[in-house]
Amino acid sequence: MDTSIDYLARLLQSCNTHHSIHVGKQLHLHFLKKGILNSTLPIANRLLQMYMRCGNPTDALLLFDEMPLRNCFSWNAMIEGFMKLGHKEKSLQLFNVMPQKNDFSWNMLISGFAKAGELKTARTLFNDMPRRNAIAWNSMIHCYVRNGFAREAVRLFKELNSNLVERLQCDAFVLATVIGACADLAALEYGKQIHSHILVNGLDFDSVLGSSLVNLYGKRGDFNSANHVLNMMKEPDDFCLSALISGYANCGKMNDARRVFDRTTDTSSVLWNSMISGYISNNEDTEALLLFHKMRRNGVLEDASTLASVLSACSSLGFLEHGKQVHGHACKVGVIDDVIVASALLDTYSKCGMPSDACKLFSELKVYDTILLNTMITVYSSCGRIEDAKHIFRTMPNKSLISWNSMIVGLSQNGSPIEALDLFCNMNKLDLRMDKFSLASVISACANISSLELGEQVFARVTIIGLDSDQIISTSLVDFYCKCGFIKSGRILFDAMIKSDEISWNSMLMGYATNGQGYEALALFNEMRNTGVKPTIITFTAILSACDHCGLVKEGQKWFDAMKWQYHIDPEIEHYSCMVDLFARAGCLYEAVNLIEQMPFEADVGMWSSILRGCVAHGDKGLGRKVAERMIELDPENACAYIQLSSIFATSGEWEKSSLIRDIMREKHVGKLPGCSWADG
Repeated sequence: MDTSIDYLARLLQSCNTHHSIHVGKQLHLHFLKKGILNSTLPIANRLLQMYMRCGNPTDALLLFDEMPLRNCFSWNAMIEGFMKLGHKEKSLQLFNVMPQKNDFSWNMLISGFAKAGELKTARTLFNDMPRRNAIAWNSMIHCYVRNGFAREAVRLFKELNSNLVERLQCDAFVLATVIGACADLAALEYGKQIHSHILVNGLDFDSVLGSSLVNLYGKRGDFNSANHVLNMMKEPDDFCLSALISGYANCGKMNDARRVFDRTTDTSSVLWNSMISGYISNNEDTEALLLFHKMRRNGVLEDASTLASVLSACSSLGFLEHGKQVHGHACKVGVIDDVIVASALLDTYSKCGMPSDACKLFSELKVYDTILLNTMITVYSSCGRIEDAKHIFRTMPNKSLISWNSMIVGLSQNGSPIEALDLFCNMNKLDLRMDKFSLASVISACANISSLELGEQVFARVTIIGLDSDQIISTSLVDFYCKCGFIKSGRILFDAMIKSDEISWNSMLMGYATNGQGYEALALFNEMRNTGVKPTIITFTAILSACDHCGLVKEGQKWFDAMKWQYHIDPEIEHYSCMVDLFARAGCLYEAVNLIEQMPFEADVGMWSSILRGCVAHGDKGLGRKVAERMIELDPENACAYIQLSSIFATSGEWEKSSLIRDIMREKHVGKLPGCSWADG
């Protein structure tokens, strides 16, 4: 090519965004006018690349079809362009009709489909490849590991290692990837064999292999071997030391992790991130935040991974203001569009009781991934925006098991148990993998509609797959039987299960309470305390509800006071509501009113209704009249208040006032809700 053509070709190479497409098209026209396009193949190939880089595959395909001459480069430019633009099927279509394929062609297709998670297509191409090279092997092994198929990755590596010719393709990246798979599978012995293979064959022992081996030994708690690997390296880099710190953290040995961290003089963000993450995984969130502040004081520049970890600590500790400061800092340093940081922020706002802020942030984001969208399904469900959650689920390009589980839980919690069960049935029809969370969620949906038959079918499925002894499943089943009224069946399951925390106890306590078995609830509560399990806010909801159902005023007052002074738990509105109802049922009407006046919440109509029912039952017409009038102020359309007030006037002989109340009801179109039953449907 002459000098001017060579210059224009380099100019063409610089056209790589949609903003430069106009310049590229002008150059295309210039080459046509000069008559060199059909005779100079490199120029035509560069034009193909330009159109693909600028996101214009249509013009690239038109040019490709008009080219009188094509070589492997031409075909590969088209295949690579379509793959990068997300048109995988078009890439495959061109590949299938390509007259002569080279290694680049095969590698491009295999790695493209592997990265997209389309393992079957990638494996079919890999099996058809005539001469498989290191790139192809690494693409397949890596994609199996990345998509959770570590066992298949190891199996493929064994196939590679069993063939003398193929074994030559085994490079450091392949070995590091397989060692990572061994770590995930807890296959320490096979990992050691690979380590021996590296030593026997005298392979270069670089930082990639070193950190993989340290990670393998660290995850399995073999720290002697991990340190031996480090000692074999001339200068272990930060990634190797980071793997050792993570290994110690995974085994709960944070003092050892900190010792490795503190003896390193030139610490990069990689090591700081490993230490911060280690503290968080060991529930030492305060230490994580202190280390983050030290990191900033030392002038070490944090990255997206640092901020995501710090936000995790904020959400665990409930530090909303600190989380907001990190949000502002993320905007300042330009990582707010990082999906990991964004997901962590959404989670922080949600767990700190600010779902509206999470929703606002989500509306401003430009990039999403499956994990972030899963978080938003949970956020929308938790604040009652179930239609928004359903929209995200329907439009998600890739659904994970967590997506299905989150949607089932959201529907069940938002009064749509039938839809939750339908979704579970769809999972079953699609033969999707189910875990204990899927099954526990659908058992809860069955409990919400008291569907004994369907719930027991799910129970049978749980037993078949061997999850019947799982604590989460067992707790859901206890709740299910109690809500269906089979309290004895619930207790049998409860007695048989392993109870490692308060959740299972609360489930059984609530079962007794809602079924009116207050004495049994109190007996179980004593048993719970004797075993050393600490009551929670939900425990006291169950106990006070049990006392309410059985009219146990002294017991109720005792545990309401103990909740505040002995267990240092501030009662919430449902605890006050239980006590108000308990007092009102027992005729302690003025105690109920005093409690309402003293509590730090605004009393709702439900609480005043409890007192009004108590006034009617115990004949306190004076207080009943005041309470009914108060209820009408709060809710002018509450038919119960009008009817009870009318009855109070009538029983006092004040017929005119009683009639006046009925007239007011008619004028305001306040109607008594008609009774209904399950049989009416």
